[in-house]
Amino acid sequence: MADFDTTEEEWREELLAMREEKDDFFDTHPQSPIPPEKRDDFDGLSYFDPDADYRVTAAVEAHDEPEPVELETTAGPSQRYLRTMTLHFEVDDEDASLAVYQQEGQDSLFVPFRDKTTGQQSYENGRYLELHPDRRLSDGDEIVLDFNVAYSPFCAYSETFSCPLPPEENWLDVLIPAGEQTWDGH
Repeated sequence: MADFDTTEEEWREELLAMREEKDDFFDTHPQSPIPPEKRDDFDGLSYFDPDADYRVTAAVEAHDEPEPVELETTAGPSQRYLRTMTLHFEVDDEDASLAVYQQEGQDSLFVPFRDKTTGQQSYENGRYLELHPDRRLSDGDEIVLDFNVAYSPFCAYSETFSCPLPPEENWLDVLIPAGEQTWDGH
């Protein structure tokens, strides 16, 4: 799902298969964030319908000297990340940007964000995207941001988890009706 090399039908099938796999993990795996006493009633997560309009190309603005950032969490101490780049893109004819973070020694790119669905149709503390580019990204590179795979952190399902909160620079002033919706299992 990292590029546009697949047809929309193949993309949709892959997305639905990923969602089914995640629902199975949440339902049956011992490390599921769903509290054990609520798993009998668990019948899957709620998702926005797949929408290719929320699969956008973003231009990379790489930061040569990544800035350390302390991200507040839902519980407990803040977590240290490096702000390694900013992604610039257009969604629903609006220009937007998101800062990208990495923890020391991690290859994956962490993109926590809030949008106009936050606290309404999606988790009240925001959602996450994780990116796994196949090479180091440089200024001017492009990467696909697929909001259809935006997910709620484990703390959305159980207070036993502490999760980083999206910083204000990643609060989007647009509606992103894609990805996971609020879990109603509480």
